[in-house]
Amino acid sequence: MADNMTEAQRRRTMSHIRSKNTKPEMMVRRYLFRHGFRYRLHVGTLPGCPDVVLSKHRLVIFVHGCFWHHHPGCRYAREPHSNQAYWLPKLKATEDRDTIHIRVLRNLGWRVIVVWECELKQDPETCCRRLLDEVVNGYEPFVNCRN
Repeated sequence: MADNMTEAQRRRTMSHIRSKNTKPEMMVRRYLFRHGFRYRLHVGTLPGCPDVVLSKHRLVIFVHGCFWHHHPGCRYAREPHSNQAYWLPKLKATEDRDTIHIRVLRNLGWRVIVVWECELKQDPETCCRRLLDEVVNGYEPFVNCRN
């Protein structure tokens, strides 16, 4: 299937896609802050540059977009129809990189939570409550990453 945008239009569209401070990430951060947690953002010295780092709890949180991180079984993680020679290896490399970062962080003694965009879209309150439960109690009820 051919792309319905010119190269310039596609470049402009893609340049507006955020990698930091996305809506799902902001939801998680606001919820944590409202409940008294203080955190650091996008710590580049940790593998994968986690979105939220709670050093006191040795906990990192990744807020992943379902398309960009290819959430298994999610309807938002569809394969692109155009330019598959470019997109499929790119999405696979992101998946592999995520798995490595999570494994390294755990080996360094960090707890890792992956919050998926679709979970926040479907039921943000329940998702954030479960996240809060993980932070407080150390229970990982919804880490469904690939490792």
